[in-house]
Amino acid sequence: MADNAYEAGRLNLPFVGHCTFAKSPPVTDWDQINADVAVLGAPNDMGTQWRPGARFGPRGIREASTLFSFGHAGAYDFEDDVMYLTREKVRMVDAGDADIIHTDMAGSNANIELAVRKMLAQGAMPVVLGGDHSVHAPVMKAFEGRGPIHILHVDAHLDFVDERHGVRYGHGNPLRRSSEMPHVVGMTQIGIRNVSSSNRDDYAAARAAGSQILSVRDVRRLGTAGVLAQIPTGLNYYLTIDIDGFDPSIAPGTGTPSHGGFLYYEVLEIIQALAVRSGGNIVGMDLVEVSPPYDPAGVTSILAAQLILNTLGFIFHARHAGLER
Repeated sequence: MADNAYEAGRLNLPFVGHCTFAKSPPVTDWDQINADVAVLGAPNDMGTQWRPGARFGPRGIREASTLFSFGHAGAYDFEDDVMYLTREKVRMVDAGDADIIHTDMAGSNANIELAVRKMLAQGAMPVVLGGDHSVHAPVMKAFEGRGPIHILHVDAHLDFVDERHGVRYGHGNPLRRSSEMPHVVGMTQIGIRNVSSSNRDDYAAARAAGSQILSVRDVRRLGTAGVLAQIPTGLNYYLTIDIDGFDPSIAPGTGTPSHGGFLYYEVLEIIQALAVRSGGNIVGMDLVEVSPPYDPAGVTSILAAQLILNTLGFIFHARHAGLER
């Protein structure tokens, strides 16, 4: 029997209408969010050490996400036999962008933190679109008092540099800054590979802070169940996903590509398994370092949008399943 929800309202094809994330309603008054999920752009790439362009990531991801706007009835996954992200069960809004002040990293970070604090205060799960990875630090600061939180970090790079020439809030520092916050109690960092700005001392500091570091080859050797066994149970979880954790063959649009990266399902299945195991207790996420100027075909932005929407589907399906037991 056909689902009548598909016949309600406008057809609203991907290339029609305003370009909000997954065509969700825009809400720019952050004191009136009233949603389960609030999507925020953080178009700051002042932290990059090489190729800029991630400031255009939120726009690129939003445009790509219209492909997955799913009409009016949600999205059916035949492998799981689940209808994900139905509007009756998951209210999602696009909260626009935090204001970025060019050359003012501290002011820009304060604006990102303020936006995320407002979302959390109203019970909305924040989904932040970067920007370079420096935006992760102010997002995590906004979770102050909401721990204990364990971070699942997908990336080619450790991002655990402490300070060099006075720089503490670039895109090589964010996981170090998060590790210093009392509400962050540990990290599982996967996909780390090849050479990067982090040195041996940074790896030692990450492990001392409670981080479990797994390369792409480690993850493939362990499998999804083996990786999940490395992640402690009974906590809140936060996802920070650098698109360069994926192989450049599927994610060329990034400032610091690193060959030997993940393919799509390798990451997706870990996220789904964590969502199921934790009963959807994933409290927020950011996806960073998408740089559309380096990908004329737009496949990197499509990958980012697809990953975010599937992740949200898993989280809220797990939450609702827990409530229905």
